[in-house]
Amino acid sequence: MNPSVAIATIAAVITLPSVLAGQEAGKPDAQSPAPRPESRAQITVTHEGSRGTNLGPAEHFTGTVHIEPLFDARAPSQTIGGKVTFQPGARTAWHAHPLGQVLIVTDGVGWVQQWGGPVQVIRKGDVVWIPAGVKHWHGATPTTSMTHIAILEQLPDGNTGNWMEQVNDEEYRLSQ
Repeated sequence: MNPSVAIATIAAVITLPSVLAGQEAGKPDAQSPAPRPESRAQITVTHEGSRGTNLGPAEHFTGTVHIEPLFDARAPSQTIGGKVTFQPGARTAWHAHPLGQVLIVTDGVGWVQQWGGPVQVIRKGDVVWIPAGVKHWHGATPTTSMTHIAILEQLPDGNTGNWMEQVNDEEYRLSQ
């Protein structure tokens, strides 16, 4: 490769993040805090299997559901996450999240439905965005399990959702 082309390529790669952010190369973003080398914050690695798994409580779920907490909110963030596995036929009750929710399907096939809307099939690799305050449910199909990562923000009081009535068997069968 021509040396001047290589240098131009390296310069473009170095300035790309600031260009994408609308900044001039070499100038800090006025809204981003400057890095603090004196910070004592440390990267934390939590190894798979070290967090434990809980059964989903019957008042919020139908069927067998395993919940593995992945991470809690750490200030200033209010974001939490968990891995949820629904056995065939298992599902959440109707519920809504005050700040919305993201589901990343990591295994299997499931369903998600917004109140008054159609059931949507979700599969491994799909990402589901559920807006704030939208009444919905999600879970496995009758014949397949489904696992997703749930990511959501909690309110300052710790509230992440408002649980409502169960998705009854008739509503669930209408999904088929």
